[in-house]
This record gives sequence, structure tokens and C-alpha cells, in this order.
Amino acid sequence: MTKLLVLDIDGTISGESNTISQRVKEAIAAVQAKGIQVAIATGRMYRSALRFHQEINSTLPLAAYQGAWIQDPANQKIHQHLPLARKTAQQLLDYFEQPQWRSLLSIHFYINDQLYVREVTRETAIYAQRSGITPIAVGDLRQTLDNEPTKILALCDDTEAISNLLGTLRRQYTPAELYLTTSVATFFEATNPFVNKGNAVLYLAEELLGIPSTDVMAIGDNFNDVEMLEYAGIGVAMGNAPDGVQAIAQWVAPSVEEDGAAVAIEKFLLS
Repeated sequence: MTKLLVLDIDGTISGESNTISQRVKEAIAAVQAKGIQVAIATGRMYRSALRFHQEINSTLPLAAYQGAWIQDPANQKIHQHLPLARKTAQQLLDYFEQPQWRSLLSIHFYINDQLYVREVTRETAIYAQRSGITPIAVGDLRQTLDNEPTKILALCDDTEAISNLLGTLRRQYTPAELYLTTSVATFFEATNPFVNKGNAVLYLAEELLGIPSTDVMAIGDNFNDVEMLEYAGIGVAMGNAPDGVQAIAQWVAPSVEEDGAAVAIEKFLLS
């Protein structure tokens, strides 16, 4: 029996409008009224995800940065923070600053839940507006490396370039050294190797709630959701998810613009 529902934000409960629709909110509230806990697992920054967490009245810790940062907004307790090693961050920066990449990529370093960039590019400005945050431009990102970044993101409008970048770096780093993923086709993400949403959901379910994976339902829409969908007893992909994500899910919901998350919740938890 499902006791925990875990939701991704972008492309899952929030679409173009960057808000949660009334139908999705009502479905979540109905689930909570039945005693099922609801949590968020997102690639977003903690501060950027917080309003969604509050809007669905979640009482569990919030898993941000693919689970690299798990914090309880009720008491501010940080349950988990797994940053990237400084040396790895330095290597990635060196790689991104090679001539063939430098002009193509907008590089984001996330440190202490703040966003640091070389300069505010067009992609960064769009991202910052959607996230409701103010990026800090530092010129040379090496200046930030006294601290270990929670996550590194490379943005590029050219999806083929992001795909090539992912492929190249996956050949250079083993999964034991670095977790590499894409959360949307234009976002390349790098985190600590122990970080993924599957491990974040395992922590919420088994460590905090003492329930097995079979009692978990998860809904997501992209490659950074795969581990979470595989872990959960019920893994649902959105209709707007790439084929590779839909292929591993047990069920495919309608798209985010058709309130697919609500449809999935109604089908599995409310009918």
C-alpha cells in the first residue's frame, strides 16, 4: 500500500506557467487527507523549490539538487549535503573553458544555496527568472572554489552540444567519480557520485519513514528522475518525458499541460 508519494517539479507538477494547477493541488491534498505523505525531489535549488514544497503542504524534508541537499523547512535541519569534491569541480571548469566549449556554455556553480556564474548570459537570465533567484556574477569561477559546489550545471540551447558533452564526460568519469545527468535537454548536470533522486527517495522512505520501496509512488519526467522511478513500487513517467524515461516507467501519464500528475494520482491512489 502506498504511504509516500514523491513528485518532481518541472515538467511534472509545474509546466510552462511555472505554477501548480488547481487540479494537481486538489489531487495532492486528497492523497494527504488519506494519510499518504507527499514529498518533492527536484534538481532545483532548495530556495527555488521551497515555494512548491509549501504550496503542496509537505511535512517532509525537501530533496533539492537531485538529492544532494535534503533539508526540512520546518526546522531548517539539513539531513544530507553531499557536495562535489573541489578537485572535480576544478577539472570540470577546466574542461568547460576549452575553446570549443567556452562560448557555447553558461556555467552555473551552486554553493551554499546561492548561484554563482561567470557572467549573466541570456540562458542564465531566463533560468534565474524562472527560479526566482538572483545569480552572482564573479567573472572567474575559480574564485568560488574555497567551497565545494553542491551542483554544477552547464546550459546550452543546442541540445546536441549538451548530448555530446554528456557522452564525452561519461567516458572520462566513472559513475563512482561523478553523477552526470540531464534534467531537460538543454541542462547538463554534475553532482557527487552518491547523489541521485533514487537515493534521496530511499532516504525519505527507509530512513525517515521506515517504509519499503514497495510503499512508494514517484512521478517524474526526465533522465534525472530515472533512479527514483526505478526505486519506487509505482514509477510513473509523464507524457512529455523522453522515450527513454517512459520506457522504464510502469505507467505513462498524460503530459504536464494535461495535468498528468493528477491523472496518475487519481488512478493509483484515489480510485
